[in-house]
Amino acid sequence: MGVEIKVEKINAWYGKTQALFDIDLDVLANHATALIGPSGCGKSTFIRCLNRMHETLPGARVTGRVQIGDLDIYKGTSATQLRRRVGMVFQKPNPFPSMSIYDNVAAGLKLNGFSNRKQTDEIVETALKSSALWDEVKDSLHKQSGASLSGGQQQRLCIARALAVQPEVLLMDEPCSALDPISTGKVEELIFQLKSKYTIVIVTHNMQQAGRVAEFTGFFLLGRMIEFDKTERIFTNPSDKRTEDYVTGRFG
Repeated sequence: MGVEIKVEKINAWYGKTQALFDIDLDVLANHATALIGPSGCGKSTFIRCLNRMHETLPGARVTGRVQIGDLDIYKGTSATQLRRRVGMVFQKPNPFPSMSIYDNVAAGLKLNGFSNRKQTDEIVETALKSSALWDEVKDSLHKQSGASLSGGQQQRLCIARALAVQPEVLLMDEPCSALDPISTGKVEELIFQLKSKYTIVIVTHNMQQAGRVAEFTGFFLLGRMIEFDKTERIFTNPSDKRTEDYVTGRFG
């Protein structure tokens, strides 16, 4: 089962420039939560704070508290330990070009010292089935490179790679922005299926997508969380005029 995420007073900086201001957020386990807002409003920075990728940038820092399940991720938890439990899927599919489909999915397992071939075979198959890719690639697992797949298949391969290490949380940063409508539909369908096992946080510019896949939505503006509520309420009866202006297309 997925785990709950509790965020308290998260602030983030790039050098001297503050990108996030006092973000508080509770993400329910086994739900999809969408983050919306105009470009540069802090959505991607926030999601990178949830798996401690933000701090890998020169001059970047974070203050505040993030609890993911039983982990206080900024206190007594190593980034490696955290990333075993929190998977990440990026905007642009990033399969390892020199690796086969099989080796792409198994990469995280090998990185963590997992060497049992029979179990690896089972985990790779399960991850590819979970990402709705198995039937399309099962006959070419070792013959075909991950980079030779179509864009939509590559993104589902990256989802399989994230799932192979059996995380509890799946973070998705604009996972469909580089995909065609058919591939987008497949990934959205996948998100629907995955949230029974995982806690999902998805950054999206596509408000229709947020409406389709997420039970809860947060609206970011200029580094602040303006409003967080059930998705239906955010889109039909928001409590803040800035949210209403954004979702009705008056700006952004």
